[in-house]
Amino acid sequence: MAVDQREPRLKGPTAFGPFVLERRLAVGGTAEVFLAHPKVGIAPAPHLVVKRLLPSAGGEGTRYELLEREADLHRRVRHPNVVAVYGAGLVRGEPYLAMEYVEGLDLYRMLRRLDADDRDLPVEISVLVARHIAGALEAVHAATDDAGRALKIVHRDVTPSNVYLSVKGEVKLGDFGIARVEEEARSTLGGLKGKFGYLAPEQVSGDEFDHRADLFAAVAILGELLIGERVFPGGGQLAVLLAIRDGNIDPLRREAGRLPPGLFELCEKGLHCDPDKRFQSAAELGAALARFQTQRVENVIAELADWVKWAQDQRELARKLEHKIRSSSQNLQAVRASSSVPEFRVTTQRTLGKPSPPPVEILPRVKRTGTDAIEEMNFARLVELIATGELHANDQVSLLGSDFRRIADVDELSRHVLPSTTAVTGRVSGPGAPDYQFVLSDQSMLEALALLRARSETGALFVLRGGNGRGTRKEMYLDNGKLHHVASSERNELLCEYLVRRGSLSREDLEKALSALGQYGGRLGDTLVALGLVDAVDVFRAIRDQGRDRVAALCTWKEGLASFYRGTAPAHVEFPLDLDLSSAIMAGVILKYDGDPKRTLPNEATRVVPGPRHAFTNEPKELGRAPASLISVARMAPERLTLQVLLERISRSGEGPGPTPREAAAAVATARHLGWVEYSTQ
Repeated sequence: MAVDQREPRLKGPTAFGPFVLERRLAVGGTAEVFLAHPKVGIAPAPHLVVKRLLPSAGGEGTRYELLEREADLHRRVRHPNVVAVYGAGLVRGEPYLAMEYVEGLDLYRMLRRLDADDRDLPVEISVLVARHIAGALEAVHAATDDAGRALKIVHRDVTPSNVYLSVKGEVKLGDFGIARVEEEARSTLGGLKGKFGYLAPEQVSGDEFDHRADLFAAVAILGELLIGERVFPGGGQLAVLLAIRDGNIDPLRREAGRLPPGLFELCEKGLHCDPDKRFQSAAELGAALARFQTQRVENVIAELADWVKWAQDQRELARKLEHKIRSSSQNLQAVRASSSVPEFRVTTQRTLGKPSPPPVEILPRVKRTGTDAIEEMNFARLVELIATGELHANDQVSLLGSDFRRIADVDELSRHVLPSTTAVTGRVSGPGAPDYQFVLSDQSMLEALALLRARSETGALFVLRGGNGRGTRKEMYLDNGKLHHVASSERNELLCEYLVRRGSLSREDLEKALSALGQYGGRLGDTLVALGLVDAVDVFRAIRDQGRDRVAALCTWKEGLASFYRGTAPAHVEFPLDLDLSSAIMAGVILKYDGDPKRTLPNEATRVVPGPRHAFTNEPKELGRAPASLISVARMAPERLTLQVLLERISRSGEGPGPTPREAAAAVATARHLGWVEYSTQ
C-alpha cells in the first residue's frame, strides 16, 4: 500500500501533474476531491475537479484500476445531466481522476440548508430535480460497450451527495465509483453499496437487483425534497432499513394531502417493495414526472439557480446549525435525565487543580424471584442471562444503585426477555391446550414447519428438548405462515456469537461492543453500528439470517416436544423477521443431511442429481448460499411441479454457476417437504 506523504491541507496553490490544486472541496471514506485548474491554458476546462483516492482504498495498482474503471464508465455516459470526466492518470505513482467542476453545491448540502432555515423547495423545483436525475439514469442504463452491446450499468449510489446543483440551475449526477455492470454481476453480487437510506428493499435483503434499484433511490430523493425529511422513518439505521423492507413511508403519507393530486401516488409506486410494481425504466419515470411540471422549464431552472446561490451562504448555514445543535443537546440532556437507565457508570466530580480520578463503575445488582441473595454482574452479562431465559421478567434488578425493579419494568432490559416469559421446565407450558403438538422422535421438525407454512398459521410454536430446569427452549412466532420472531435459550445462538461465527465481527471487537452496550440501551445491533464495528446492513442481514438458522437447527433435533398455540403473539418485537419458512426449511434440510455424516441423501435425490457429493459446510455464512437455489422457486405460486421443471428452475436461479449436486438435492428434498414437487419412480 502506498504511503500518503501529502499535506493534510493545502497551504496554497500546489502543483500536481498537469494541474494546480487550489483547495480541497471534500473528503470521504475512500477519496478526496480538489478544485483545480490546468497549469497551461484552459483545456479541458478553466476549472475542474481532481479526485485522489486515499491510501486506504487499496494498493497502488488497484487504486489506479478503480479510477480508470470509473473514468471509462463516465466516458460511456455522455449526457447534460451527468458529470463529465476528462480522464484518469498517474502523478508520481499516485492515481487521479479529472472531472467537470459544477460550481454550486450538492443536493445534500441544499437539504441541510433548507432544514436549518425550516424552508421547503417549491414542488416545481423538486420535480425538476427528479426529472433531471431520471434523465441522467436513462443515459446510464442505456450505455453500451465498444461493440454496441448494452452494459446494463447500475449506478448503486443515487443519493443527495452525488447530485450536483449549479449556480446556473443545472442538475448533474456524478460518482460512478461503485457502479456495477452486468458482466460483474455474473461473477458476484458485488456487495452492498450506497447510503443505506436510499437502498431498495431487494438490496437491503441481499437479493438480486437491477437498474430499478436506481429508480427507487431517485424517487426516495424526490420524496425527501417534497416533505423536507427522509421518507423512511426510524430512530437508527436498523430501524430505517426495516422501514425500507416493509415499505413504511409514513412521513410521506402524512404529507400527501398538501401535494399536487397524483404526486403522492407517483412516489408510492416508485417506492413499492416489489420491483415489478415500480417504474420499469427511467424514461417511464421521467414521463410520469413531466405531468407535474406545469411551469416553463426555463423559469424553473432560473428559480433553482437562485436557490443554489442562497444555499451557498455557508456562514448563515453554520449559524443556523449551531443553534439547532445546541437545542438538540439540551433536549438530549433532558431525555437522559428522565430515562430509566441514563448511564451505567458514575464518575466522580473533577477536583479543582487535580486530574479526575478514573470512573467508578457501579455494577447492576440482581435478585432472583424466591431468594434474597444478590448477585453483581456487568451489563453485558445481565443482558445475556435475560436473553437466554436464565433471568425472567419477574426477577429484580438495581441499576446505578437505584431501588430494585422488575426486569419487565425496565425498557432497556425487558426487550431481551423470552417472549413467553415462561421458565424452562420439564414440560412445555403455554396459553391453554395446544392446537398442534409434535413429538420430534416420531415426526420431524421439517414436516411440522411445512404443515404450519402450508396452513398459513399465526401463533407461537414452543419447542423444548430436555428438562429438569436444564433443557433447551426455542420459541417461534408465525404470522400467516411466515417467520415473525425466534427466541432461543442457547447462548451460542445469541446475536453476538452468531456474528463472530460468520466472520462479521472479531472477538476483540465483540468485547469492545459489550463493554459499551449500556450506553446504547442494551441494543447490540445499534451498539455495533454506532461504534463502526459492523455495517448497518450487515447487522440487518445477520439478524434475519440468525432467525432462519435458529429454526434450521431445530430440524436436527431427534427428540423434544413442539407445541403450537394459534393466535399467541409476543408482546413486543423490535425486528420482525417477515421471513418465508422455505429458506429456513432449506437450511434445515442441509443441516439434517450434512450434520450427520452417517446419513445419506434420499435415494430419489441422488438419482435425480448424479455425480460426486459436495461437502457442504454447516457454517451459518455458508447457509446463506444454500437458499439461493430455492428462493426463486419459493417466490412462485406453490404449484405442483415435476422434478424436471423444478431442476430447470433451480439451475436458472441465482448468480454465477448453477447449484452443486448437494445443493440441488437439498432443494429437491425441501420442495418435496413443501409439497411443490411430484415424484415418481416411473
